[in-house]
Amino acid sequence: MVGFKPSDVPPPLGVKMASAGAAACVADLFTFPLDTAKVRLQIQGEMKGVEGIRYRGVFGTISTMIRTEGPRSLYNGLVAGLQRQVCFASIRIGLYDNVKDFYTGGKDNPGVLVRILAGCTTGAMAVSFAQPTDVVKVRFQAQKNLDGVARRYTGTMQAYRHIFQNEGMRGLWKGTLPNITRNALVNCTELVTYDLIKEAILKHNLLSDNLPCHFLSAFGAGFVTTVIASPVDVVKTRYMNSPPGQYKSAINCAWTMMTKEGPTAFYKGFVPSFLRLGSWNVVMFVTFEQIKRAMMITKKRIEDKN
Repeated sequence: MVGFKPSDVPPPLGVKMASAGAAACVADLFTFPLDTAKVRLQIQGEMKGVEGIRYRGVFGTISTMIRTEGPRSLYNGLVAGLQRQVCFASIRIGLYDNVKDFYTGGKDNPGVLVRILAGCTTGAMAVSFAQPTDVVKVRFQAQKNLDGVARRYTGTMQAYRHIFQNEGMRGLWKGTLPNITRNALVNCTELVTYDLIKEAILKHNLLSDNLPCHFLSAFGAGFVTTVIASPVDVVKTRYMNSPPGQYKSAINCAWTMMTKEGPTAFYKGFVPSFLRLGSWNVVMFVTFEQIKRAMMITKKRIEDKN
């Protein structure tokens, strides 16, 4: 057995939510530069010619950012990103099993449709709660740290205040609809694919319930999720980063992209999206399983002492 053994007792809701939030933060710390590169590539079509900087590919984008803005630019918006994961992942991942049990009435082996419904539900719930943190994160990642170029925001709390004062509550929840769509897709694809791959591996005795099994399941989930969610993700990023009045709605943003840049615009930043989602899934799910099991071991030891 590689890593901690699975608990004989199902983890309670609090353990799952805390484990999910902590694991997602760990995953963000490792993969944030890839996410920043993805955002820069996704918005490039609307920033063509700005400061004369062009991004080419994920590693080209990262090297260009380091050369022109310094290595710290790769972690623009990290504070908001961690705030987002604490709120977001704890709901969408931590609540998934409980919502799945709610829809099935506690029955074992739920069908794929029930899993999809549970993933969509927790994904939408998480976005509704954590959307302001996502808006601030994206705007920081899109912001260039160049000499002589005015910065939109200087700090996370200042960004929240600035958006609220200039755009109101609607500004903080800007792009909620495309983000709900995107994260419902991401969440159900990510969690359902991970569930199904892991169950198939264990059912056919290819691996035991350990780190290699979690790694393969997470990698597969990351690839499938990127293919399905990339178009909505690009629209979400463009719309949330846009100044007031540039687009009438998320649908208008998608139509503008289609007419001005063609269908390939919806897959801008696909490679960094996959590198980020694939690596994020691997780090998050492996860490999630281990933290969850470690917390259950600690909980059992405390109970045995008492």
